[in-house]
Amino acid sequence: MEIRGITRDEIELNVNGTRRPAVVCSSDTLLRVLREQLGLTGAKIGCENGDCGACTVIVDGVPIKSCLMLAVEAQGSTITTIEGLRDAPIQQAFIETFAFQCGYCTPGFIMLSHALINRYPDADEKVIQEWLQSNICRCTSYEEIGAAVRSVMGKGGGKSG
Repeated sequence: MEIRGITRDEIELNVNGTRRPAVVCSSDTLLRVLREQLGLTGAKIGCENGDCGACTVIVDGVPIKSCLMLAVEAQGSTITTIEGLRDAPIQQAFIETFAFQCGYCTPGFIMLSHALINRYPDADEKVIQEWLQSNICRCTSYEEIGAAVRSVMGKGGGKSG
């Protein structure tokens, strides 16, 4: 279909367990489609070049910066956004360890941490630190975020070695 001289295609995305239609250009990012067409605004617009991680979602179990993924690439995949994360232990751990300040980066960090815990439930400190380095918090609550991850992994809230 063509809208105002731009070719658009209808696709279907599996988001948070629900199949959702979207009409997209081939250049539309998953982030923009989630926010602007599907009304899922938990993934935040940050740098839009993959540096900050505020837009992190989980695609087929892997944390993805949705500003870097085209919506058409996500067809056939299972996408989980912060809105689809229900009562995950990491959410409560973020509250208990005060792992947020302004909250802008929090959804991306929660999604990243949730994927880490699911993929590597026995991750050592090096793996935890490597994963957390892929997102940016300007309010510097990295210690608290690490404590939240470790508490869900049963490693206690403090830094381990």
